[in-house]
Amino acid sequence: MDTVTRLAVPLLLAYLLGAFPTGYLVVRAFTGQDVRRLGSGRTGGTNVLRSAGLVPAIVTVAGDLLKGLLAVVLAHALAPTPLAVAAASVAAILGHNYSVFLSFDGGAGTMTSIGVALFMSPVVGAAVIVLGLAILILRRYASLASITVAVAMPALFGAGSLWFGLPPLYCIGTAAITLVVIYELRPNICRLLKGTERRIALHLTHTSPAADRSA
Repeated sequence: MDTVTRLAVPLLLAYLLGAFPTGYLVVRAFTGQDVRRLGSGRTGGTNVLRSAGLVPAIVTVAGDLLKGLLAVVLAHALAPTPLAVAAASVAAILGHNYSVFLSFDGGAGTMTSIGVALFMSPVVGAAVIVLGLAILILRRYASLASITVAVAMPALFGAGSLWFGLPPLYCIGTAAITLVVIYELRPNICRLLKGTERRIALHLTHTSPAADRSA
């Protein structure tokens, strides 16, 4: 069996796990509404926070992280190689951002990518969580926290590869994830540069149509 054939099933399952529409289902359950018709239209934690409140956002964040973690755990179980894990990590983010269950809508992939990182290296995963939370608390821009996490992951996995023996393919996989996340955050980057990006306020329960697209 060649490499492509061995990877086909893990990649498909990783995509489908990533595509699980956590935010959509949570907002439906809590409010009866379609999150794609609210705020930014994104299914990630930021838009869920602004559209449905703090508790639904926490559930969404936890679910998005878990599906990224499960995607690479399953890929490793089916094909225990760094290539399978790295490729599945990208497939999971693509699933989250372009979900087949939501007509290829989704989020930006930040929490799902953190779930992926936690399997690849719990230390790196924990580090990006702390870094992202620090940016979020200090600056209150969800998009800036997402960008920071996306850029930090391949840098940390690259350092881990050089100094601690982590597979170099993890750096390559997370670099691909970074490109996907940054691509989705293009509007946020423009607003950050213009100084018009919205800050996160945890007391928000519902949003106006101007909500951002950071998750």
